[in-house]
Amino acid sequence: MIIKKNTPLILLSLLTQLTYSQYTDVVNSNRPGQSMMAFSIGKNVIQVEGGMYGIKEKHNLLRYTADGFGADLDIRYGFFLEELEFIATVKYQIDQYASPLVLANRSDFKNLIVGAKYLVYDPFKGYEKKQNLYSWKANQKFEWRQLIPAVSVYAGVNLNLTDSPYYYSNEETIGPKGMLIFQHNFASKWVLVTNIIYDKFTSEYKSLGYIATLTRGINSKWSAFAENQGIKGDFYSDAIVRGGAAYLITSDLQIDASISTNFKDTPSILYGGAGFSWRFDKNH
Repeated sequence: MIIKKNTPLILLSLLTQLTYSQYTDVVNSNRPGQSMMAFSIGKNVIQVEGGMYGIKEKHNLLRYTADGFGADLDIRYGFFLEELEFIATVKYQIDQYASPLVLANRSDFKNLIVGAKYLVYDPFKGYEKKQNLYSWKANQKFEWRQLIPAVSVYAGVNLNLTDSPYYYSNEETIGPKGMLIFQHNFASKWVLVTNIIYDKFTSEYKSLGYIATLTRGINSKWSAFAENQGIKGDFYSDAIVRGGAAYLITSDLQIDASISTNFKDTPSILYGGAGFSWRFDKNH
């Protein structure tokens, strides 16, 4: 059984029962963090992850503010193979932009991305931990295999179909996005997910970034996470920290909440939100 970064402790305790399947007993959500897990949701499984957020942005150098709210939605579908997953990401934002010379109410897509993820390597595939019938201590010792990450690759495209004000004025309609994904499952409580992201790399607005998410299962219902994101580009660079928690209502439904901020004033950002993750797995 494979564990996702935001799955509570009830699943984390099953690490010794790993199989070839990507499917787990409870919903595997990327929320409430922004990173993408290495493992897929399972063949023929449909999963919806969405929520609402509020945002406050202030740029001291350009002397503007932007305050508003938005909604984000991910639709995930496991198709053809257990290791393959298709993902559509939509984020729509409504805000008021104010500067010394401009006051504008904006509303449009902030993100519209379609892509696919494939699990390249699972260190636990085909591995079965041997139990020592004579030593409890031997069965509890640290497994060095946990230091080897699962590895996935992601390829997608950013779509600017509506000339959105949240994109640069001359930005291309279609911009590629690539990602390497690493996931470590440590012991029975901790999961570390790392994403290395190269975005819009065919344009002058290309950026290189990372997201590192550390999640801890608290009990059978609750999990908490801390996350750091870095972005480096010619037009925008930033360092963002996030934190939050998720609660498992049923095996197919999770709710969550999180808050994010950065450490600069060009611009400074503060946003928080809440959401849900739900899956339909009857066809798995």
